[in-house]
Amino acid sequence: MSRLAIKPTGVERFFEENEIIVSKTDLAGRVTYANEVFLKIAGYTEEEILGAPHSIIRHPDMPRAVFQVLWDTIEAGKEIFAYVINMAKNGDHYWVLAHVTPTFGPDGKIVGYHSNRRVPDRNAVTVAADLYAQLRAVENEHPDRREGLAASLALLGQALADTGMPYEEFVWTLAA
Repeated sequence: MSRLAIKPTGVERFFEENEIIVSKTDLAGRVTYANEVFLKIAGYTEEEILGAPHSIIRHPDMPRAVFQVLWDTIEAGKEIFAYVINMAKNGDHYWVLAHVTPTFGPDGKIVGYHSNRRVPDRNAVTVAADLYAQLRAVENEHPDRREGLAASLALLGQALADTGMPYEEFVWTLAA
């Protein structure tokens, strides 16, 4: 089933504080591993998810600018934390605090990516949702997707400049 064919239900799913959603992908973002918590919350079977693009769980409310920052960071060999809204197979959504890291091979080159997702702070979800709505609005103002992404990245960059913090620090202030 195509991610684009799934429509958001507006129903939020939750998982337990002691649960961790884990997935691994190859360099192209195709899922190579998903734990039982991932399968349960996302509503996919292992057969459906393995080999699928990780973006199958991307919620349409998630701004492309945040994913651009995420990909730029992990492709540079660094880890990143981010609040993310994902979408289950049936259209329900769930928020996570994602910790994404590159996986390195014996030669030191990146061979894939590993993501652990934990239950997010609810105050951070509220702040992130507001910021993400602003970023998505800017993205949607532009008929050209590249222009929309550039405008959204500029807005995110300005928000970071206003705080005087890089993204890596800013994300931790959302729960304050």
